[in-house]
Order: sequence, then C-alpha cells, then structure tokens
Amino acid sequence: MKTVLYNSLALAMAAVSLTGITALAEEGDRHEAKVKHVLLLSVDGMHAVDFKNCAEGLASVNGGDPYCPNIAALSQTGTNYVAASTSKPSDSFPGLMSIVSGASPRTMGVYYDVAYDRSLSAPALTTGNGVAAGPCSPYGTPTGTTTEYEEGIDIDQTKLNGGAPGASLTDGGFRSIESKRLPRDPADGCAPVYPWNFVRTNTVFAVIHDAGGYTAWSDKHPAYSSVQGPGGTLDDFYSPEINSTVIPLPGYKTPFGENCATVLDPGSDTSSWTNSFQNIRCYDEIKVRAILHEINGKDHLGQRKTKVPTIFGMNFQAVSVAQKLIEKSNGVTGGYLDAEGTPTPALLKEIQFIDASIGEMVAELKEKGLYEKTLVVVTAKHGQSPIDPKRYVAELKTGTSPATLLSSAGLIPFSESTLNPTGIGPTEDDISQIWLNNTGETAQAVTILEDNLNQAGISQIFYGNALSINYNTPGLGDGLDPRTPDIIVQPNVGVTYSGSSKKQAEHGGFSHDDTNVILLVSNPRIAKKTVHAAVETMQVAPTILKELGLDPATLDGVRKEGTAVLPDITFKNYDY
Repeated sequence: MKTVLYNSLALAMAAVSLTGITALAEEGDRHEAKVKHVLLLSVDGMHAVDFKNCAEGLASVNGGDPYCPNIAALSQTGTNYVAASTSKPSDSFPGLMSIVSGASPRTMGVYYDVAYDRSLSAPALTTGNGVAAGPCSPYGTPTGTTTEYEEGIDIDQTKLNGGAPGASLTDGGFRSIESKRLPRDPADGCAPVYPWNFVRTNTVFAVIHDAGGYTAWSDKHPAYSSVQGPGGTLDDFYSPEINSTVIPLPGYKTPFGENCATVLDPGSDTSSWTNSFQNIRCYDEIKVRAILHEINGKDHLGQRKTKVPTIFGMNFQAVSVAQKLIEKSNGVTGGYLDAEGTPTPALLKEIQFIDASIGEMVAELKEKGLYEKTLVVVTAKHGQSPIDPKRYVAELKTGTSPATLLSSAGLIPFSESTLNPTGIGPTEDDISQIWLNNTGETAQAVTILEDNLNQAGISQIFYGNALSINYNTPGLGDGLDPRTPDIIVQPNVGVTYSGSSKKQAEHGGFSHDDTNVILLVSNPRIAKKTVHAAVETMQVAPTILKELGLDPATLDGVRKEGTAVLPDITFKNYDY
C-alpha cells in the first residue's frame, strides 16, 4: 500500500485548463468569487474566550479597555464563531492539517507530530529527537515505526535555518529536511515519506495552486511543509526552526520597538525560542515580516519580486508559549489568573504583541489597496488546558501515565516505550495515544489502565467500537488503519503527563480548553455576526475555496466526510 494516498478524482477536478483564479471563478459551475486573496492566521493556543475577553475588555486588565483592538476591529466586519472546535486530537500537526484540508484525523491519517505507523519502517538515520534508525525491506514486511514530523527531521535542529545548505541566517524551508531521518515506506521501495506525502488528503494550497493561484505559508518547523499535501505545491514556504538556539536577529524589531539585533532575554534558556516570553516575540516577528513582504508581492525574505499570494499566512507561537511557560530565570509565570481567562501580565503582553502584528498586516493590506479583496481568517491549531491555574496537575510528579504502565507490561513498541533510554518517548501530553505491539492485546492493556485510573489521572478510555466510530479500526491489513491508535486516553481536566516544572498547561486532548478556539472570518464587506452554533476548524478549508470562487468538493476531505462550509458569512454588495 502506497503512503501517498491521493484520490485520482481530486487530480482530475483540480487540473483545470484555466490559468488563474479569476478565470476559474467565471465558469458557470463554480461559486462566485467574493475575494481574490486569503490571509490565514493561526494564533496557536488562543481560545474563543481569550478573544471575547480581549475584544470587550476585563475590568482588572488594561484599565478595563479592550487589549486586542486590531482583531476586535476585524470582527466588526466579520463572522465570529464562538463554539468552534479544533481537531481531536488537538495537537499542532493534525490541528493545522485539519484547517487546510477540511478533513479529520481519521481521513488525513494525522494524529500527532509524533505518532506511529504500522505500515512504515524506521528512518535510515536516527532523528534529532531519538527515533532510532532501523532496517527497511523494499516491498517487504514493514517493521512499524514511530513517525516524527517536528524539529527532529531537520538537518540541524539547533540552527534557525534548520541547517539548509547555503541558507541565510534566518531562512529555512524544504531544504532543511534531512530525508534520511524520515520514516520509510516498504511498499514504495523504502522511499522516505516526506511530510506532504504523509498526509492522505489534498489541501487548499494544492487546489488553489492547480487553479493558477500563488501559494505561500510560514510555520515553526520545516515539517509543516505538510500543508501542501500529496501532489501539491507551495510557491513560497518559510519555516524558521522554533526549537533552535536563540540568536541575534539584525534588522528585526517587534511592534513594541524591541530590537532583536541582540538577544532580548540572554539570561533565559537559549536552547529554544520557546523558553522565553521575550525571545518568542522576536521569533514570531520573523514570520510577521515574511507576511509583510508577501503583501508587497515579494518572497518571504523580501529579496525577490514575485506576486501577492492568492493564499498565504502563518502561525503565531507567542500566546501558546505564554499560556504554558514558567520562566525560572526571571521568576515570571504566564498563563491565567482564574477560570474566566484573566491573563497574567506575561500572557497579556503576548496577546497585545500578536494583535499589534495583525494590525501591521491589515495596515499593509490597506496601503496596497488589497484589504477589500482579502479574506482574513483568524483561528488556532489548538487551545491550551487548563485555563484555570488551580486545575493543573503534572501527573508524573506524583503518579504515572498510561504509556508508563503499558511499557512496564511490555505491551508497547520499543520506539514508543518509556523504558527506551534514548528514544523520543510516547505520544502523551494532556492526552495519551497508545499503539500496542499487538492489537489483539488491547483488552489486556485496557484492564491495566482500568486498574490504575487514579494513579494515572484517567477520565476516559477509548478503544474498540468507542474509538473506531470516530476514527478507523486500528491494525495492519485489509479494512484496518495502520495509523489509528489502539487506545486513546483522555485524562482528568488539568492533568498532563509531564513532570516538568517549566510549564503549567499543555494541549493535544479533547477537553473544552484544548479545543474551543478563536475562529473569525473577516472582510470589509462581510456583515457582522456572532454564530453560537457548533462548528469545526476543518470547515475553514472549504470556506476558503468557496469565497475564492473554487469548488469545495475538490478537497478529498469534503467529499469523504461531507465537510460543510462555515455558515452565516454574508457579503454586502461589492464592485471590484
């Protein structure tokens, strides 16, 4: 079975003989184009309640005034979905891919940035995070392997450019990927499985490019080149490595006037940009600058004239970091003060930073005469749990985890086992996903978990039919899915399977705080509306295509899952 599972119907529908978005939109069997550009922004970690609080103001914060005026202004001409849910699991990898594909994890085959696939074999070279190299028999029996699609597949994950040959200091992209660190597909002669081929469904980037559009995306790892999907194309992909060593960034300043030419927080742990409230702003600023360059019709570094992308965007990390981080070097704690979502001063500043950055993008769109032609979508790959600081439990400090219990029982592959001293470890944050050595041992594994509910902070256990109705039946063979976990454990609210003293929240799970995120669709000609009905972030993808005048059914996820466009987006009369 090939890793690249790309539906031939999608190719036929996407391979139109037209040369541009405008021409495609004029065809009678297509939707009427409302916009010519889409700016897609993921403010990772930002809950729906965060947006309500910052847009309307809280009495105890910022003198009671709103503290995200730019995003709030977008909502005055937009539809705000207050009951939006991310993918489940709510990890960054499936969260992002769901937004751009219109598919859920069961269809995408994407469960986490670090997961497991029974049909693949180990990489030829051990990853930077410890997924061990192993054998692969071309067209033979797969060994099964942990799959890593994060910084560990970089050529050099300590460098901001990911170690790409000849790359400038701040550059990074496709060339940063070390192919020998990718899982291999025995059914394809042991070829490495690149991120875009790991995904089973096409994406809006592929559909738009095939229709003659220009596509661009900026994200935190080279692995997130996955957004182009199998057979897709990104005209401009930018991925400065977030988990690289912090370095000075000459020429970059944040909207606050902070000069990134020197490391803002040299006393912090500079092994990663995520270890500091200050340094993460300089990291995000790199990608903000890329968006501003692209609005001006240049490449992400502003060095080459291209064109304004039909679809482009980025993810922000500052809010996600500030929700989790306890920075020991300066005694600053982020997160929230209460269950209402009142931000700490550290988190408040990151929300204000992101808001100011989005304000810069909107101002640039207006300056270039593009604002009325652009659909701005603000959402998030994931939330963060818990909001209430009193609920956080670092479970491994006093208890255990599902993977630890099942590793001790010898039921988990060694690449996933907590007993592996050099491995990357199991897929556990505020969720636990378990792939067993033998699917037939599921009942035995569940019994162990049931006998240790309190010790492992377990709330719910999903397996068998309770799991397969929302995913696929796990296993290897006809009718079975080699990527579906055998067991998914949702812990009690606030529990994370961590012993870290550097964080106070995590994401990945099914809880409300993990999944209820901001989702705002804005354009100057959209009538203001708040939608309280439940929607999903996977509905963003078909909505983007519809508003560009393209057919949402060109997405595999739409056809296979019936994903609907987002409701209640009403455009006023327009004349461009």
